[in-house]
Amino acid sequence: MIQEKVLSISTAGVETTLPPVRGRVVRSKWLYRVLTFLVVFGPGLIVMEADNDAGAVSTYVQAGAQYGTKLLWILLLLLPVTYFIQEMVVRLGIATGKGHAAMIYQRFGKWWGLFSLVDLQLVNFLTLVTEFAAIALALSHMNIAPKVGVPIAAVGLVCMVLTGSYRRWERITVFLCLLDVSWLLIAFNLRPAFGQIIHDTIVVGVPEGGLTTGLVFLVIAIVGTTIAPWQLFFQQSCIADKRLRFADLKWSRLDTFLGAVFTIIVAGCMMLAGNASKLHGIPFSDPAQMANDLRLFSGKFVRGGILLLMINAALLGTTAISLSSAWAYGEVKGWPHSLNMPVSKAKGFYATYVVCVALAAAIVLIPGAPLQLIIIGVQVLAGIMLPSAIIFLQLLLNDKAVLGEKFVNQRWNNWVNWTIVVTLFFLSLILAAQVVAPNLFPHS
Repeated sequence: MIQEKVLSISTAGVETTLPPVRGRVVRSKWLYRVLTFLVVFGPGLIVMEADNDAGAVSTYVQAGAQYGTKLLWILLLLLPVTYFIQEMVVRLGIATGKGHAAMIYQRFGKWWGLFSLVDLQLVNFLTLVTEFAAIALALSHMNIAPKVGVPIAAVGLVCMVLTGSYRRWERITVFLCLLDVSWLLIAFNLRPAFGQIIHDTIVVGVPEGGLTTGLVFLVIAIVGTTIAPWQLFFQQSCIADKRLRFADLKWSRLDTFLGAVFTIIVAGCMMLAGNASKLHGIPFSDPAQMANDLRLFSGKFVRGGILLLMINAALLGTTAISLSSAWAYGEVKGWPHSLNMPVSKAKGFYATYVVCVALAAAIVLIPGAPLQLIIIGVQVLAGIMLPSAIIFLQLLLNDKAVLGEKFVNQRWNNWVNWTIVVTLFFLSLILAAQVVAPNLFPHS
């Protein structure tokens, strides 16, 4: 006989007890597991798919437009990398119940805490400007004036957060994430060669022309856009705000893994959209222009879909990045910083979010704003910050005082993670050097 279990769902996480207590009686073990997962589900998918933001759309589409499907294998390699990094964030967030910024301040001191916080806020804000720039670009191709569309998007992003409910915000954001399934429909509509896709995904290869400087830096850009510093801060704060516990760990890991898989698949579909422009001989300038050009070969669905998904990507990136800034600043200042609190009880937290969104939107609307300079600044600062952010994370995950013997990194974790850190550090140095001194490396 299957013993009855009660699933008690609250902001404190998922609890299971035997009846009679308050909750929903679940007689099926399978249904109980599904409901438990659905309660925990959210942060992993959001942190992964929100990283497929406006910059990611541009990078992946450009990779497909220049090299077709020849770089799909990179995405397959990045799948375990993205999962391992965010899995550490999951363990740390559940173990401490605190955000990443708070833990850096607590374990490494004020100086290093200030260093990580200033870098995060600066990179995040500049990235937000590029998100709104992408919204303005897509709207202009849809014959909607940016001075109208951008403020509407900003107001919508603010309204998403000012509800005083983490659950409500999470449901809206998960819905936006799942809209990216449309990238699969776009890719299928473009009729790619599935045999070639499978081959280029599992077989490492170099595109025609060999290992040129342009190819090397596009590969670095793909790596950089797939793993971003804000993700570490966002997911840990998200888990702390949702109050997940060690009983939820396996489900949170599954949430993160499924999010990583979904994100990589969507990124591959973006490459396939770019590949279609390559096959039709369309020169690439930006995703919005490419969408217009593809209309001649694929109809209005693909054009409208790409433009709308560009906006969706920017909205996802904006809400996640702004919240990572607000959570981090609130943690360090000691302010109340929860989406479950009304505005009146967490004024500083919500004000930080609103200011980030409003200022970024306003800068995009300034005539002649140096958007290209801002984009370059984002690349350099993100390249400098990412390795250091992961090093902090790795050190924290080896702290037995924080995680205990059971959940601290194992030896194989450390081998994998330090390899990732060294590789990212090397790639970031190359990218930063190229951006600062474009003529440093010879072109071929």
